[in-house]
Amino acid sequence: MPATVRHLVIVLGDQLDLQSSALQDFDPTQDVVWMAEVAQESTHVWSAKQRITVFLSAMRHFAQDLRARGLPLQYTCLDDEGNRGTLALQLNESIRQLQPAALVLTAPGDWRVLQSLRSVATQHQLPLDLRDDTHFFSTVRDFAEHAKGRKQLRLEYWYRALRHKHGILMDGKDPVG
Repeated sequence: MPATVRHLVIVLGDQLDLQSSALQDFDPTQDVVWMAEVAQESTHVWSAKQRITVFLSAMRHFAQDLRARGLPLQYTCLDDEGNRGTLALQLNESIRQLQPAALVLTAPGDWRVLQSLRSVATQHQLPLDLRDDTHFFSTVRDFAEHAKGRKQLRLEYWYRALRHKHGILMDGKDPVG
């Protein structure tokens, strides 16, 4: 672990990708990857035990890969004695231990998780560098811009705009299919 932590880079269980926007400018001499298995995320929405097992296994394999690449990592397993049970409480504990200058996060797909992590950042008066999830064609900001000034929102028009922007199912300027 670095003596001084510039960025505590939060990697959530559905963001296991070395090309993640959160890891783009990762510096192993100053930054630490943070991952946590917590009961709240395993039980918030009902899932089969097999799915939860595969999910946690994927997280642990990704953590192994990060360690093998020499990236500093703070990883909390579900059955660790110090596990606080929620992402927010676990992150609070890690912030107290590591004293990072900032938090870095790829935008989560769950608004509840985002609000929880934002709250922790605010509580500790830490900047939260929220990065776009590059696995999608657009961002929440893109949709908000598209929605400005419209009397009603229809996905049909949003999808049409995305098709034009990315050239999906298009023949020049004409839609295909």
